[in-house]
Amino acid sequence: MGRKRKPTIRYTRILLKLSGEVLGNRQTAECLDPAVVADVARRIRKISDLGVQVAVVLGGGNIFRGATGEASGLARTTGDYMGMLATIINGLALQDAIEHEGMESRLQTSIDMPQVAEPFIQRRAVRHLEKGRVVIFAGGTGNPYFSTDTAAALRANEIGAEVLLKATKVDGIYTDDPQTHPDAVRYETVSFQDALRKRLRVMDSAAFALCMDNKIPIIVFDFFNRTALERIVRGERIGTLVTDDPDA
Repeated sequence: MGRKRKPTIRYTRILLKLSGEVLGNRQTAECLDPAVVADVARRIRKISDLGVQVAVVLGGGNIFRGATGEASGLARTTGDYMGMLATIINGLALQDAIEHEGMESRLQTSIDMPQVAEPFIQRRAVRHLEKGRVVIFAGGTGNPYFSTDTAAALRANEIGAEVLLKATKVDGIYTDDPQTHPDAVRYETVSFQDALRKRLRVMDSAAFALCMDNKIPIIVFDFFNRTALERIVRGERIGTLVTDDPDA
């Protein structure tokens, strides 16, 4: 018998950005559904088994969103710090689920809390990835007024990720909101310059600019497509690719 062929992968180190909302359950109104978190862990294991080094940045909107608090009269900085703490709760849940899948994981936070997680240290994070551990970055950037999308772009640059994968509720970037504009058209590829100029709101401008300046492509895809993540790392064109590289 011949040797089993090693699967071909396009990306060997990725940064996966997940919104907090995808970890909840709309039907039961649970903000954090263990079954959903376990499903995310299984998807991560599939690509980790292919040889992909996986880092994850989580949002916290399923628990608390700073902008919502500000609209209700809460000080913006206070609300943003509360949102950062929410991402750490999500990170602990995902870390537990990943370890139940038999993988090693490390949770690193931008807010120092040694009883709960490691502090973010760039060299240590890269070493964990090289050892095959899934690294979860929580706490955003550690500063108010910055979104977790910006945190994802920042961490992607710091760890040398080959691509930033942004999981959303829709299957890419559209010319308009497809839920309210049925005639909206999905982009297969869009340049960073167009994304900024047209103010495409799937990620904020700071995140786009960070990835543009450092030539890290972004792929926006449908989180609820259960095979999308694996197909992307194998090289299939899924969702919308944001890049200025014509050969990407």
